[in-house]
Amino acid sequence: MEDAVKSRLQTVRLSEAQSFKNITIVPFIAPADGAFQYCALGEALASSDVAITETSAGGSVPELMVINRGNKPVLLIDGEELAGAKQNRVLNTSILLKEVSETKIPVSCTEQGRWSYVSKAFSESGNVMAYKSRSRKTRSVQCSLEACGAPTSDQGEVWSGIAELQAKAGAASPTAAMTDVYKTRDDDLRKCEDTFRPVPNQVGLIAFIGGKPAGLDMVSLTGAYSRLHPKLVRSYALEALLDGRCSPDERAQSKNKMRASASSEVVGLAQAFLAEIVAADERRFPSIGHGTDYRYKANALAGSALVHESEVIHAAFFRLDEPVGTGKMTALSNRRRRFTR
Repeated sequence: MEDAVKSRLQTVRLSEAQSFKNITIVPFIAPADGAFQYCALGEALASSDVAITETSAGGSVPELMVINRGNKPVLLIDGEELAGAKQNRVLNTSILLKEVSETKIPVSCTEQGRWSYVSKAFSESGNVMAYKSRSRKTRSVQCSLEACGAPTSDQGEVWSGIAELQAKAGAASPTAAMTDVYKTRDDDLRKCEDTFRPVPNQVGLIAFIGGKPAGLDMVSLTGAYSRLHPKLVRSYALEALLDGRCSPDERAQSKNKMRASASSEVVGLAQAFLAEIVAADERRFPSIGHGTDYRYKANALAGSALVHESEVIHAAFFRLDEPVGTGKMTALSNRRRRFTR
């Protein structure tokens, strides 16, 4: 594993666990911020330093145009959703936009039933893609990078994941929009946000669903993380809340197991997950903006890290809901370009 990623995983410490229903989140606390400065997408959009539009009047499903007018890099994270223009999209990979730049970014559609303008430019939807769908997209993007060097996703798999969420939530959406699923669970998601408050010096989190590690996200700056925290909580919480396989008894047991940071069980589970991440196979690819895109793959794990000037700007790792086999990866490679306009 890249030394910067391994070192970052070893230097962050676990804070006190927070639990709600079958969800437990353990904050990552960093000893200090990274030296390289940037801002999160939400901050850049609010200041109008960044504008995101379709690539042309006609648009292109797998690409958007981003103009950064500011003198500071801007972080867009994998799975972050953009709302508006001709249809909602999510980022296929984490990107550190260069200062004063125009960049085409790779995206996936999260609103299958719309291809018409509702606004000229995109805004934040307030969501990051639900974690299971995000984990599958991470896997398919790595497959594409390995096959042709482009960070494209399996768009059909993305739509299928959204359809599964809609079915679980009983969410009616005229455009099959992922954001409509989030709206159906807004009350519970707000309770999650109230429970899982960011703590001082937090730069990331590891999420446990039903007592098992589901994934982790971390960035290099506490300020950027505070902007991302509510979105990340919602990403992990949505599918956990919709998962009917966890009985009330199991939820209670899970909550009791993960209640305190001093618990040997939560520490052991977290450390085992981190050890699995460190042992994963690593590949390196050029990033679209600043830095290098690192990709990680194991039998039941997918992950990525954006590293710039020896700092881990953003990293995300997920437990896959099915093991990755050669046949599966080949099928994803064959399907990846079927859904473009």
